[in-house]
Amino acid sequence: MNFIKNYFQLDKYKTSIKVELTAGLITFISMSYILFVNPSVLGASGMNTGAVFTATALAAALGTAIMGIVANYPIGEAPALGINAFFSYTVCIGMHVKWQTALASVFVASILFILITLFKLREKIIDSIPADLKFAISSGIGLFIAFLGLQNGKLIVANKSTLVGLGSLHDPLVWITIFGLLVTVILMILNVPGAIFIGMVLAAVFGICTGQIALPHKIISTAPALIIVGVLMAQNTAHIHWNKLEIAVPAFLIILGMPLTYSISDGLSWGMITYPICMIAAKRGKEVTPMMSLLFVIFLIFLWVLNF
Repeated sequence: MNFIKNYFQLDKYKTSIKVELTAGLITFISMSYILFVNPSVLGASGMNTGAVFTATALAAALGTAIMGIVANYPIGEAPALGINAFFSYTVCIGMHVKWQTALASVFVASILFILITLFKLREKIIDSIPADLKFAISSGIGLFIAFLGLQNGKLIVANKSTLVGLGSLHDPLVWITIFGLLVTVILMILNVPGAIFIGMVLAAVFGICTGQIALPHKIISTAPALIIVGVLMAQNTAHIHWNKLEIAVPAFLIILGMPLTYSISDGLSWGMITYPICMIAAKRGKEVTPMMSLLFVIFLIFLWVLNF
């Protein structure tokens, strides 16, 4: 016990083993929804959901352990929603790339990220993107993820006349999604720890009690959680300067483009291409960084390659 207290400097930070164990349990419950959502999103690419579940758990455990033991920092690490949606729906489904090939590209990308971090280029790239566009990107990904949740929960279905339409209340899955969504929202408003996870469990229990979910298959429904996470990410729209049209237009195109094109990269390209044009029109061209100018050219080439 003394070793643990000294190693983690518990007395210095005025805490105790009991407090840290409680905090760790609450953090785990709050984050554990990713164990079920991540397999659902990556499973759309053709990956084995059981394998993804295991990989998600191991990655989160390893990352959190390193943060705690090595960095002595109370931060939980786990896969985030956004890139996994890009992997499945943009690369694998949209570009028709096999998940094995896409996974290899992820490995290459990870090496590149390590290199740009070592050479301190990561901060320069991130800093070159305006804060408004960063908020728009996270918000757009949130809407895209929520759109996926609405589809998975059958609240939104394909419609020949209007592309998308409201799902049928005759579908039992719709009622399970509505029940899970309402329960999760109420728990979150009441500040209940692990509200998303509890909501998923209660939705599963509701489905089992109504005979719509057979044990042991599909115990957890991978839709209310996606919608709630989308809501949380979309809150970043509050930080965008909507009163400045040169900012509002590219930000809006990013946010709207991601769910409507069913592609994070396509929506991102809309904003990255229009941003320099709008800034120049507003006589603020000098504020466009060289990196943003480079991204303008890159996304133009991206759209050209994508279409031709």
